[in-house]
Amino acid sequence: MINIVVLASGRGSNLQAIIDAIERKEIDGRITAVISDVQGALALERAQMHGLQPVTISYKEFSSKAEYEHKLLKTLEELKPDLICLAGYMRIVGAEIIKKFHNKIINIHPSLLPSFPGLHVQKKALEYGVKFSGCSVHFVDEGVDSGPIIIQAVVPVLDNDTKETLSSRILEQEHKIYPKAIQLFAKGKLKIEGRQVKWQN
Repeated sequence: MINIVVLASGRGSNLQAIIDAIERKEIDGRITAVISDVQGALALERAQMHGLQPVTISYKEFSSKAEYEHKLLKTLEELKPDLICLAGYMRIVGAEIIKKFHNKIINIHPSLLPSFPGLHVQKKALEYGVKFSGCSVHFVDEGVDSGPIIIQAVVPVLDNDTKETLSSRILEQEHKIYPKAIQLFAKGKLKIEGRQVKWQN
């Protein structure tokens, strides 16, 4: 059973999907802490409701990104996670943390990477006129949503879609594939070869 730390900045719907999957015994792991960079984030309330350790490291309380990252790194080192899951964490993870936890940090992104990295993803997809969008779980490297892809789900873009309707349908798929990716990691079934992530039997 692996120890998981979740980083979240907002409402934590993907955190909830992970919690639910663990409670259904679909993930061989446990969440040892939920860390948020935002004081009072709903994700922290979700953690408390399920008896998980909520940790606030408010970005606003630090004079620089370097100081914030140093505190976050020290906290993660104390928690000793086997896997760090970004679930709506709205900051780019610093190089020191990525180096310390190499290939142990994963993220969920609401597009079919490498298309539309970064923010405002559904707006970009609709403006570009794509016929399919979706979501991707990937390992985190020093780029923006650029690490090796573990799993993806495809969502058709409908003619009458808005940012909200497309986002909602993509989010449904996020809640399915993120726990699956975590379980693949927990069972030691992921092998990274260059940019490819291969699933082992």
